[in-house]
Amino acid sequence: MEISELTDAERRVWEAVPLQRTVDFRPTREGVPTAGADWGPERTVRAEVLRALLLDGPRRNGEVPVLRVTGARITGQLNLQYADVAGPVHLWSCYFDEVPDLYGAHLRQLNLGRSVLPGLHAIALRVDGSLRMTGCRVRGPVRLGGARISGAVFLDGAHVGVEGVTYSEPVLALNRVTIDDDFQADGGFRAHGLVRLSGAVIAGNITFDDALLSNPGGTALHASNLSGGTDLHAMRVRANGRLNLRGARIPGQLNFAYARLSNPGGVALRASSLTVGELWLRGAAPIEGTVSLRRAQLDLLHIAPETWPEEVRLDGLTYTTLDPHEPVPRRLQALERDADGYVPYAYEQLTAAYRRSGDDASARTVQLAKERRHRATLAWPARVWGHLQDVTVGYGFRPTRAAVWLLSLLLVGAVTYAVRQPTALKPEESPEFNPLFYTLDLLLPIVDFGQERAYAAQGAYQWFGYALIVLGWTLATTIAAGVTRSISRQ
Repeated sequence: MEISELTDAERRVWEAVPLQRTVDFRPTREGVPTAGADWGPERTVRAEVLRALLLDGPRRNGEVPVLRVTGARITGQLNLQYADVAGPVHLWSCYFDEVPDLYGAHLRQLNLGRSVLPGLHAIALRVDGSLRMTGCRVRGPVRLGGARISGAVFLDGAHVGVEGVTYSEPVLALNRVTIDDDFQADGGFRAHGLVRLSGAVIAGNITFDDALLSNPGGTALHASNLSGGTDLHAMRVRANGRLNLRGARIPGQLNFAYARLSNPGGVALRASSLTVGELWLRGAAPIEGTVSLRRAQLDLLHIAPETWPEEVRLDGLTYTTLDPHEPVPRRLQALERDADGYVPYAYEQLTAAYRRSGDDASARTVQLAKERRHRATLAWPARVWGHLQDVTVGYGFRPTRAAVWLLSLLLVGAVTYAVRQPTALKPEESPEFNPLFYTLDLLLPIVDFGQERAYAAQGAYQWFGYALIVLGWTLATTIAAGVTRSISRQ
C-alpha cells in the first residue's frame, strides 16, 4: 500500500508504527466510545491499512514495530487470519464497525481495552503475552475457543452481549482455551448470555468478583472440566441462570461469598464431581434453584443452613470440614431436602464432620436421625421394630433410655407384687419373698435370684408377670442390637 493512498489520519498511524509511538485521536479524555459510528474522517482508519501495517509495513532496523492507536474508528474488517504479527497490537478505546477476524493468528500482545466491537472471532488465537479487553463493550459473541494465551486475560469491567437479546451461541466462548496466567472478569464484568469455559486450563487465579452473569432460564456459566491453577473467586457475583462446574478442578478456593445464585425452577449450581480445596458460600443469599454437589470432593465446605435451597442433590458429596459449626437440627434440614430421598452417605459425612470437630454428641444425633429416616423406607414389620428400638434405646445412640425403662418397669412390678404377693410353690422350701428381686427375675432373662422359681402369681397378676417377661426380653434384645450397631459405627 502506497502512503499516497492514505488519509491524513491513516498517515499519522503509518508513520508512528515503526517509531513505536502512540496515535491518540481523542480531542479530550472520553469514556467508552459508544458513539464512535458518528466519528468523521479525522478519526477514521481503514482496517486494511492496519493489516498492511502489521504484515508488511515500514520497519526501522533493529526495532520491533508497535501499533498503538487510541480513539479511532476502524472501518471494514480487520482480517488477520493465520497472520504472524511481529509486534504488539494496542487498539485502545477504538470503535470497530465490523467483527475482527483473528482466527489462527499469532500475536505478541493484544490490547483492545475500552473499545467497542460488534464481536470478536479469534478461535485458535496465539498470544505470547497478555490479552486485554478491559472495559470493552462487545455487542455480539466473543469466540476464543482453543486459544493459547501465554500471559493473562483481562476482561475486568467488560460488557459482553446485550440485555434482552437472545443468542444462539455463547456470548463469550473460551472452551479449551489455555491461559498461562490469571483470568480476570471482575470489576463490573457483565455477560448477557452464555459464558463458556468448558475444558479450559488456566494456570493462575480465575476471578469473577462483582460480576453479573445473566442468562435467565439457561446456563449463565458453563465451566465443566475447567482446570484452575489456584483459586476461583466469585465473591458478590450475581448469577441469573445455571452455573455448571461439573468435573471442575480447583486446588484452592471456589469462593461464592456474598453471592446471589438464582435459577428458579432449574439447577442454580451444578458442581457434581467437582474437586476443590475449599467451597465458600459465606454470607451468600438463599439460593433459588437446585444445588447439585453429587460426588464432589472438598476439604472445606463453608455454608450456612439458610443458604441451601429447597432442593439439593448431595449423594456422594465428600468433605473433611463443615463450617460454621451449627446445631444438628439446622444441618439436617439440607439432608431432608435431597431430591433423591434418603441418602445414607450424606448422613455419614455429616456424622464424620461433627466427630472430627470433637462433637460426639452431635455425631450420635445425626446417626439417630439417619436411622429414623431409613425407617420410613422399610416395610411395616421393620418399621414397627424400628419404632421399638427408637423408643427404648434410640437405636443404641440413647443408651440412658434403657435404664429409664428398666427402672420404671422395676418400680411398677415391685409395687404391684408388694401389694399382691404371689403364692409360694413350696412354702417350706421357699426363700422369703422380695417383690424387688422377684420383678428383676421376670425382667432380666439372664439373672436368677430364685424368686421366680419359688413363687407363682395368679390370675391377672400372672398375665402381668408374662408381660414383664416379654418386655424384658424385648428390651434386652433391642439394647443388644442398638449397642452393637453403635459400636460398629465408631
